[in-house]
This record gives sequence, C-alpha cells and structure tokens, in this order.
Amino acid sequence: MKRLFLKILSIFLITLLNVLGQSLTNDVIQIKTFNSFDKIYENSEFLLALKINVDEGWHINSNTPNEDYLIPAKLSIISKDGIIEKVEKILYPEPEEIQLAFSKIPLSVWQGEALIGIKIKLKNNVKPGKYNLIVNLDYQACNDNICLAPNNIVDTLEIEVVNNTIPTNKINQSLFNSLNLTIDIAIYNDNDEGFIFDMLESNGLLLSLLFVFIGGLALNLTPCVYPLIPITIGYFGGQSEGNTKKLFFMGLLFVLGMSITYSVIGVVTSLTGALFGSLLQNMYVILFIVLVFIVMSLGMFGVYEFKLPDSLVTKAGGAKGGMYGAFFMGLTMGIVAAPCIGPFVIGLITLVAAKGDPLFGFIMFFVLSLGLGLPYLFLAIFSGKIKQLPRAGEWMDAVKHIFGLLLLGMALYFLLPLLPKSFSGYIMPVFLFISAVYILFIDKLANNIKGFRIFKIVFSIMILGIGVYQIIPSNEITIDWKDYSEAKLITSKNNGRPVFIDFYADWCIPCKELDHSTFPDPRVVEISKKFDNYQADMTSTLSPEVEKIRTKYKIIGVPTLLFLDSEGKEVKRITGFISSDVLLKYLSEIK
Repeated sequence: MKRLFLKILSIFLITLLNVLGQSLTNDVIQIKTFNSFDKIYENSEFLLALKINVDEGWHINSNTPNEDYLIPAKLSIISKDGIIEKVEKILYPEPEEIQLAFSKIPLSVWQGEALIGIKIKLKNNVKPGKYNLIVNLDYQACNDNICLAPNNIVDTLEIEVVNNTIPTNKINQSLFNSLNLTIDIAIYNDNDEGFIFDMLESNGLLLSLLFVFIGGLALNLTPCVYPLIPITIGYFGGQSEGNTKKLFFMGLLFVLGMSITYSVIGVVTSLTGALFGSLLQNMYVILFIVLVFIVMSLGMFGVYEFKLPDSLVTKAGGAKGGMYGAFFMGLTMGIVAAPCIGPFVIGLITLVAAKGDPLFGFIMFFVLSLGLGLPYLFLAIFSGKIKQLPRAGEWMDAVKHIFGLLLLGMALYFLLPLLPKSFSGYIMPVFLFISAVYILFIDKLANNIKGFRIFKIVFSIMILGIGVYQIIPSNEITIDWKDYSEAKLITSKNNGRPVFIDFYADWCIPCKELDHSTFPDPRVVEISKKFDNYQADMTSTLSPEVEKIRTKYKIIGVPTLLFLDSEGKEVKRITGFISSDVLLKYLSEIK
C-alpha cells in the first residue's frame, strides 16, 4: 500500500512539474513566423522565417545539443489542408557554445534572438484561397541551474494562394536577406520593378507621390510617348486664339483628360492582371481613336470648327468649345499613352494590386499621369502661340493643313493592326507620298512667303524620303527570329540551348524601336547565335492563344524580353526599351 502511494505521488509530482514547466517555458520563449511573399503561386517555392526570442537568463538547446540526454530543437510545418508538397530545407541558426554548472562539457544553445529559415514547395493544382500553416517548434529550455521538461510552441501563419496571373510581391526582405536560402527564380523574379515596389512601400504617401510624379516625367523619355508630340502641336496649333490664359486652361484640361483615362486604365489593369495597354488591340477602341483623329484632322482643314453646340455654350455661360475639345482630346491621348510601359509602371501596378484599394490606385496613377502630361501643358501653350506669329492669315491656315496631315497619319498608324499584313506595310509610305504631293503642288496657301515656301519644300522632301525608306525592302541583318511555340521551346530545352524570347505587339512603339535600333546591332546579332531566339506576338491580347502565353509567363506589358538558361529556367526579364549595349550585357551573362 505504501509503495502504491509513493508511485501515485511520484506520478503526480512529475505531472505537476511538467505543467509548471510548460507554463514557465511559454513565458520564457516567444515565436513569430514571417512569409517572403504576400501571395503565393501553386506549384511554387517560397520561404518562411521563424523568429525566436528567448528571455534573458534562459536558453534553448540547439538542433544539435552536445549532451545525449538533452532534447534538440526541432521545427515542423503542418498543413491540415494538405497543400504542402514538401519542406525542402530547414536552415537552423549557428549555435553558441556555453559552459554551465550542471554540465562538464560546453552546451550547444540558442540565446536571445534566433532566426530559422524554411524553404517550402506547394503542391500543384492548389485552389486559390487562404490557408493556415501550423509552425511547431519542439524544444527544451534551460537556465544556469536546471533544464525544464521538453515542450513545444505553435504559431499559425495565414498564406494566400493565387493563380499566376496576379502579381506577387516580396515582403519582410530585411529578415530573408540574412538567410542563405534561395528559391526558383523562374517562379518569382527579382527585377527592377521589385526595387520600385520596395521603394514605394517603404516610404510615406507624400514621398511616394513625389516619387511617382517624377517617374511620370521620366516616362516622356520613352519612345511610346513620341506620337503625343505631333498630336499636341497639331491640335493646339490650330485651336487657340493665342491668348496665354486660355491656352493654359486648355492645356490643363488636356492633361486632366489624359490623366483620368490613364488612371482608369492603370487601376483596371492592376486589379485584373490584364496586359497593360491591351486596349490598343481592341477593334472598337482603335476605331474610336482613329475616328477622333480624323474628326480633329478635318477641323484643321476647315471642314468645320470643333466646338460645343451654341445652345450648350449659352447654358455654360459662354464657355468656349475649345475647352471641351481639349479635354476630349486628353481623354483619347490617355489611351495612346497607355503602352508607356517599363519597370517603373510595372512596379506601380504591383503596388496597387497588392493594396487592392481602387482609390489608392487611382490617386497613384493620376499623379503618375500628371507627371507624364506636364510637358504637354507647356507644349500646348507654345504650339498655340503660332497664331501670334506674323502674317497669321494664309500662313496659319497652311500650317493647320500640315497639322491636319499629321493627325491623319496618326489615324492610319493606329488603324494598321486591323489591316492585313500583306499590304499594311505599304499604307504609311503611300500616305507620305500623297502628303508630299499635296503640300508641294495642291496646297498653294502662303506660297508667296519665300521662307514658308522653302519650309514646305524641305518638309515635303523629308517625308518623301521617309516614305521611300519605309517601302524599300530592308537587307539589314538582325537576330534570327523564329515564331514562338511550346514545342520549339521544349526542343530547345532538350538540346540544352539557352533561349531568348521577345514578347511584342504591333501597336507597341518601343517594340518597333527595339527592331530598328537594338536587335540589328552586329554585336547583338553575333552573340544571339548561341541562343534559340523566339518572338511571341501579343497583338491580339484577347485571343485564347495570347492569353495562354500571357498567363504562363506573367506578361504585364510589352515589350518584354525573357531569358532562359540551358535548363529552361528564367534568369532575367526586361520590360520596356533597352539599348543594344544593355542587351549585349545580359546576353553575355547567360549560360
């Protein structure tokens, strides 16, 4: 009986010590788990970081204790939904060696703050949604005198799985930079736009808005905004009466209209994941833009004066129709400016998508487009001052006719993607020939002004030369491109060949700049021979074939240049125009 009593007492005491030990260890150790991405793709890798904080005076055994009787720390990741394919690697921190009174040899422990890195692979076909991961740490806590009973502590981390059409963003990078863990860069890419995202996310709203405004100004250096220059000159050169105040307000309305359209396009694009600028391949949008250019062009030729109906003008208190026209033109130019894509815009799209706040997205893109449009405010004032120049009668009308031709040329340019490629290449040269003949022999206005007559001759010869240059077949050497297909890509991988893919669209002006100035560089052509070079046509964005390519490679804007190594893994991507020197550098680095 006495023996039974002692046994029961010992069991009770052991249980009590375990309970007290668990209570005590829960007080001396805390853990928190951090994710490396705000959203995660199915069948992808991602990183977790577990931060451990041990109270002063205590420590926990490392994963490799020096005494056999001490319990090692062990981390495990549990998913009740079964979304984890495997935990690929657990990187434990380096332990400290300390000497304590109860042990004859130094102990391997963690004290204070410690960081464990975890690399995880998700299963394929995980449905989009939010899931909980249970992070469990088994450990034993000790101080200088005693070791408590082994225990465990749990943290729950919520992750969001999305399909690969939605941008993802790196988060908590200050933690992960200290861990020697890498993931498959074909899934998540470390590009310039990631740097833009981090910069915007780390600054306050006012600094971010200033940064975005400056970025908008910088977009004026990209090729895709070039068409806005003749359009702005063409419209304001013939629509104002030379009054500076009126010109300023007309230019302001022009910029405001462009900003509103650009903002709406940017927000919709960032929230839906659609290809930025893809509106320019929609037949109805293209026809609308063409119609606007034709209407404005006819106004330049004096067919009518573009203004509001007199009844509306009266109700508006005498508001001039030119103000309405300037705002309407700005709305259209927002669509024309939409393909101005690059790392900066992609970074901004990524930020807006991560926030998921339409108002925030509208404000950011509105400020961006204000920066983009500011130079055109001054251009509108300058071009509108043409009417103040001497001999404003016939001379001014002749200039308006030239601007009208420029607007017609822009209408044809945006119409080209809808025309059969068999003869679309001849449309612009023929138009330039007709324009030169019209200016030289048909439009005789202001021919009595010697200086202007010389200008007309020189201008006509220039556009005639451009037309001849465009129609002559080019023998220029360039990269040996092949049309993209999945089968060809598989063949390249099987042959161990690195791959260079150019994603382009017919409506993309920077794509044409690449074709004209970057790809024909002899150095680029020579080094491209070690690659299998493919071009993927993204013009018809809404087609199933293009949508499949866009989804697979997460293409947000064009041009996008993609570089794959000999194992078929993505090692670099560039969005936007680059020089031949920059392209040569990237091609040289890929094996």
